[in-house]
Amino acid sequence: MIDLKEHPHRRLNPLTGEWVLVSPHRTKRPWQGQMEKVPPETRAAYDPKCYLCPGNERAGGHRNPAYSGTFAFDNDFAALIPGTPAGQVAPHALLQAEGVSGLCRVICFSPRHDLTMAEMAVEEIRRVVDTWTEQYVELNGTPGIAYVEIFENRGEMMGCSNPHPHCQIWSSSTIPNEIAKEDAAQNSYFRENGRTLLSDYLEFELSAGERLVSVNEHFVALVPWWAVWPFETMVISRRAASGLDELTSDERNGLADILKQLTTRYDNLFEVSFPYSGGFHQRPATSSREAWHLHAHYYPPLLRSATVRKFLVGYEMLAMPQRDITPEAAALRLRELSDIHFKLKI
Repeated sequence: MIDLKEHPHRRLNPLTGEWVLVSPHRTKRPWQGQMEKVPPETRAAYDPKCYLCPGNERAGGHRNPAYSGTFAFDNDFAALIPGTPAGQVAPHALLQAEGVSGLCRVICFSPRHDLTMAEMAVEEIRRVVDTWTEQYVELNGTPGIAYVEIFENRGEMMGCSNPHPHCQIWSSSTIPNEIAKEDAAQNSYFRENGRTLLSDYLEFELSAGERLVSVNEHFVALVPWWAVWPFETMVISRRAASGLDELTSDERNGLADILKQLTTRYDNLFEVSFPYSGGFHQRPATSSREAWHLHAHYYPPLLRSATVRKFLVGYEMLAMPQRDITPEAAALRLRELSDIHFKLKI
């Protein structure tokens, strides 16, 4: 009998059908040793050179209004554009290409340049949730749009070029790879069981408890059984809503609260503005509402300190993902942290 705390093993991700190799014997307590820190961030509430601050000119030549809450606008340098021809090109049976159209937007969370989500009030995050919902409803109902991805890259380590609190939305005429895998898995599970995959998974995690990070009445943040990144997490709605548009007002408050708790714990882990890529997975425009279960994935790269990161290289690029710290150990580490931001303790 294998011991999951001691022996190498692989774990299945039921949302994608893919496996991750876990090697707990290599690094049982990866947070021991020197805890390197970076200098604290010192940003002004307004930066006259920031192209996302209120009233400033953006890189594309447009000028932002003097917004006081959230602010959404079409990306000036979008990866997807409307009106792209839908034709296909296939110079060989093995070589295929097709046009993809779409619309990309940017959402500023706050007019303040010096904040992150972890430092915003729950009430302010709730307004962000409302804006996400409005954008999802509009774009998901747009003819020709198959999927709407809401995501945030936080920190220079994740390629974010501007520290102003913001996220992006990419809506596309095709369903992206990761969504297609999750769509197939969730629909298959619902047909066979009459319940959503994540409802049954969440029920087990709540009873087990060892991978939980934060919980409230409406949402749960946990380290998934199949996590790849050291401190990867998922945020899952307790009720099987298929998208942000199906959340009640109380559930939107619950989502704002759980995001505040999670991002604060992330920052407190190494006392740094924690980098990550995170975003929502919700029903595509043409998919079943019954089978889909709203959730968000957070993929942070940091491993042992504010400056030591995990790289997906070598074996992980050529064979399969691998991790040393177990999901259970990572969840315990995050769960034990305070939900009061470290900057407020100084």
